[in-house]
Amino acid sequence: MDEQTVFGIRVRNDQPSTYGWRNKAGRALWGMVWTLLFRPSPWVCHGWRRFLLGVFGAKLAPTARVSNSVVVWAPWNLVMDDSAEIGPQVDCYSVAPIRIGAHATVSQYCYLCAGSRDISDPNFGPTKAPIVIADQAWLGADVFVGPGVTVGQGAVVGARAAVFADVPPWTISSGNPVQVVGRRQIADSR
Repeated sequence: MDEQTVFGIRVRNDQPSTYGWRNKAGRALWGMVWTLLFRPSPWVCHGWRRFLLGVFGAKLAPTARVSNSVVVWAPWNLVMDDSAEIGPQVDCYSVAPIRIGAHATVSQYCYLCAGSRDISDPNFGPTKAPIVIADQAWLGADVFVGPGVTVGQGAVVGARAAVFADVPPWTISSGNPVQVVGRRQIADSR
C-alpha cells in the first residue's frame, strides 16, 4: 500500500472503494436509463417513472409521484408510500435507505443526503445513515436533510432549512440549523 505524509498525517493513496462492482455497475446502468428514459419522460408519466425505478429495486406505492428531474443515486435504497411525492430537481443521495411516508411531500430543490464523510478518519472515509420523511410531513423548497434524520409525522420544514437532527412530529420548523418555531394545527374539515 502506497502511503505518504501530508501535513503530518499518514495518507494512503490507493484506498479501495467501499462500493463493490455490483453497486457501481447498477449505478452506471441506472445513469444510462435515467438519461435516456426517465429524465425525458413527460411530466405526467408518473407510472412510467415508478416502473423504471422499480426495475432497479425501488419500492414505490402505485400512487407515489416522482418528478422527471429527480436524481436518485441508488434506486434500490428508495421507498415511497401511498401518495408520497418528490418534486422537481430533488436530489436523493441514497447511499443508505431513504423512506418517504404516506402523503408526505418533498418539494422542489430539496437535497436528501444519506451519506457523508468521517472527519475523524485522515482519509475521510464514507459514512451513511438512513433518512425517514414520515407520513404527512412536508419539506418546503430547497431543504437539506442530513444522514440519519427522521422528520416526524405531520411535521413541516420551512424552505431552505438545514436539518441535521430529528424533527418532532406535528411541528413547524425552519432555519439553519432547523429549530421548532411552532405546532402544526389541523383545521376541522367540516
